[in-house]
Amino acid sequence: MKSLAKTNAMLASDTFKDKTVLITGGATGLGFSMGKMLLELGANLCIMSRKQESLESAKKELQSAGSGSIWIHTCDVRDSKEVETAIAYFIKQAGEIDALVNNAAGNFIAPTASLSHNAFDAVLDIVLKGSKNCTMTLGKHWIASGAQHKTILNIVTTYASTGSAFVVPSAMAKAGVLAMTRSLAVEWAKYGIRQVAIAPGPFPTEGAWERLFPGGLDKKLGVINKIPLKRPGDHRELANLASYLLSDYAAYINGEVITIDGGEWLQGAGEMNFLLQLTDEQWASLRPSS
Repeated sequence: MKSLAKTNAMLASDTFKDKTVLITGGATGLGFSMGKMLLELGANLCIMSRKQESLESAKKELQSAGSGSIWIHTCDVRDSKEVETAIAYFIKQAGEIDALVNNAAGNFIAPTASLSHNAFDAVLDIVLKGSKNCTMTLGKHWIASGAQHKTILNIVTTYASTGSAFVVPSAMAKAGVLAMTRSLAVEWAKYGIRQVAIAPGPFPTEGAWERLFPGGLDKKLGVINKIPLKRPGDHRELANLASYLLSDYAAYINGEVITIDGGEWLQGAGEMNFLLQLTDEQWASLRPSS
């Protein structure tokens, strides 16, 4: 199916003028793509990642995307002290942070019974604990300073609500992040802090996609054919959605998770969806005779 997607920025180029957005895991993949569009829309950008080399490379590439400032800081989101140090640095440099995107993640496919405790914890600590560390550190700063009109965007997944075999650590962690999103949407609204989430379907990235479908497994299993629109997502489509949710245009959206997956999870959820495999001739043979 031909894609009709528009990949140019849908918002005005000054939408985020004088605004600073912090993205975890922002040096690569979807985090990088979101940061690039936010810069195009006038934002200043703070990027956290564990690898200094990746941060420096990303900063160099992003500098042509917009005129906003870009600050980088190495940080392991699993370590609350490192998170506090990085956020303090960004606030000192930028003056204030207006939005947080909890994007840092880890995932892989495996039979659950084969996983060690360390393998489980590797995902839980990055996704759930890391999102908690960043949310609590920046949220407490905002509340103590009386800041208003702040936003936290959490990147979850379509199976955060349903669960999924073979990615159980990720399903558990993302479900926790989704629960945090909805819980704090109520508790922190009085402080002027909104909580929103995006549940992406397949958006191929060099790192995460290969860990989920090593050795071309996506093609062997026909992953794209499981998507009603018959294509993966374009990074710019997700970046447009993220930009909207972070903007003042979405000021009345709070506690909501938006799915962007081409209809993938719905195709797997419907009890009779397997009938998509039937040909027109087979359907004709099933019609009752008059």
